[in-house]
Amino acid sequence: MFQQDLLKGRAIFLTGGGTGLGRSMALRFAELGARMYLVGRREEPLKEVCSEIHRAGGSAAYTTCDVRDYGAVEAAAEKAEQQFGRIDTVVNNAAGNFIARTEKLSPNAFNTVVGIVLNGSFHCTQAFAKRWIAQKLGGNVLSIVTTYAAANSGSGFVVPSACAKAGVLAMTTSLSVEWASITSG
Repeated sequence: MFQQDLLKGRAIFLTGGGTGLGRSMALRFAELGARMYLVGRREEPLKEVCSEIHRAGGSAAYTTCDVRDYGAVEAAAEKAEQQFGRIDTVVNNAAGNFIARTEKLSPNAFNTVVGIVLNGSFHCTQAFAKRWIAQKLGGNVLSIVTTYAAANSGSGFVVPSACAKAGVLAMTTSLSVEWASITSG
């Protein structure tokens, strides 16, 4: 269905790129021709995914980054641009979750999930959007959410994730309205 060079010329900044869905996206996007810049908290999985992409003939690089820390995100964005030039796509995939009864969650557990998912998505989106707006160029933001983030849905035992993912959904759709006129006209 997808042509081999569908993403040729694209440079993608992917959070949580070392494992799970992030790993799968990194490998597939690279297969379709994208240059991949992966970030995550643990170096080994990122290094392994980049090696796999290189063995397949693709282009990939990585740096460790805790997306909860805006300064770390800015530093990672700078490294990504040094590696590939302009980054035109951000994939907000980094996530955390606790499967737990909500009344037993500590405030720290709740804040950790919201920090990674919601704050991290905002940090990455803003870091690159500021660049795109200054350059008067568009960009792409793909934010990974879940079905229980919708207003008419829900899921027990994942309240921190549901709150954070709903926030990411609202942020992404709101920014698409706010920033569309900046880059389209």
